[in-house]
Amino acid sequence: MKRGKIAIAGAGLCGTMMAIKLAEYGYQVDLYERRSDLRKTDMSAGRSINLAISDRGLNALEMIGLREKVSAEIIPMHGRMIHPSDGKNTMYSYSGREGKYINSVSRGGLNMTLLDKAEKSDNINLFFEADVKSVDINSSTLTLNISGQESTKSYDVIFGSDGAGSAIRRTIQKSGSRLRFDFQQKWLSTGYKELHIPPTSKGGWKIEKHALHIWPRKGHMMIALPNLDGSFTLTMFTPFEGPVGMDRLDTDELITEFMEENFADATVLIPDLLEQFHTNPTSPLGTIKCYPWVYNRTVLLGDSAHAIVPFYGQGMNCALEDCVVLDQLIKDHDHDWDKILPSYQKQRKIDADAIADLAEDNFYEMRDATADPVFNVKRLIELRLEAEHDYYSKYSLVTFRADVPYHIAMKQGRLQNSILYDIAKIVDDPTTVKLGPILKQINQYVSERMKSI
Repeated sequence: MKRGKIAIAGAGLCGTMMAIKLAEYGYQVDLYERRSDLRKTDMSAGRSINLAISDRGLNALEMIGLREKVSAEIIPMHGRMIHPSDGKNTMYSYSGREGKYINSVSRGGLNMTLLDKAEKSDNINLFFEADVKSVDINSSTLTLNISGQESTKSYDVIFGSDGAGSAIRRTIQKSGSRLRFDFQQKWLSTGYKELHIPPTSKGGWKIEKHALHIWPRKGHMMIALPNLDGSFTLTMFTPFEGPVGMDRLDTDELITEFMEENFADATVLIPDLLEQFHTNPTSPLGTIKCYPWVYNRTVLLGDSAHAIVPFYGQGMNCALEDCVVLDQLIKDHDHDWDKILPSYQKQRKIDADAIADLAEDNFYEMRDATADPVFNVKRLIELRLEAEHDYYSKYSLVTFRADVPYHIAMKQGRLQNSILYDIAKIVDDPTTVKLGPILKQINQYVSERMKSI
């Protein structure tokens, strides 16, 4: 069945997935991407080459028939491998349940898979090197510059899925106070730099393959995710300012001293550390919240509406889940976009704000709390509760329960943690403590306070 014409600005993960789903329904979709076709160019060095995908993102891939294909190209990460300063590494599972883990996936590889599928659809037109100049929200028209030629096109619906620096969102912002558009951008004082551990001479992994590695240090942190070729992508997080801030690490001597003092066991695995450090960019970390996401038939999607910091591994998962929510609303409202779009932003805004707050909270947990004995006692109790009872930690609610909205997971998880931290402070041995009384106490406390939601 032929339906209307839809434009999507941004052929990243979220925009391309939405294009594929809409094309399946019979819509004619024009998918515009500002950059060149990444299948024909190299990705920028030092910028997010792999991501963590979990149940919400996998559900979205299932929706368009790509879960099985992508699952063959990911690396399961069963837990966090904590690298403390004393070198006594400890692995903490992500869940006490069997078969619950997150996965490392190549951002570029996943995007290419989506683009390949989109290109096969007769209902999708792909345009690269296509700059969005403006959007008219009253007439649902886009003005674009495609390979140097300007044109204006009208559509039934326009999606802005062009990332945190969204051109669609910027043109809405420029419309002034008459639209009452709220926008908030919050930066962390910490920046990040990506580094790379090469594979062994035989193409293997130099450290545990099936783990997300964390080096927690006071004020600093480094994480590592495995790649299929045996390498690891490391991301170092350090404040911009301060005695050893990013802004001061500008000589070989200072870089070497800082890395050996804080991340010695990782430093020895990077033979070209200094070259990478000088070459790869230092980038900021920020959260974007805005509202409304919908004006007439123009709608923001993914990072354009809700960019978050990466510390819950949910940025991509949240963006892809936007597509799942929209798909269900299309079915519920029988393709009536005047009902679909308001319902989408009302349902999704509260969840996007929740995961943004959780992601920022998790930065401090990963950087500081994972080195705290009380936190680790709490975590061991949680894992036992999950293994032996019908219990989900805050992390599991967010990561492994796609049926639980983010805002519910946040509220319930925080309530559970408030009890567990108090218990962990007085527990001598988390492996033998009786779980029944603890679970009863948690359930009573949470049940009373969740009634207000």
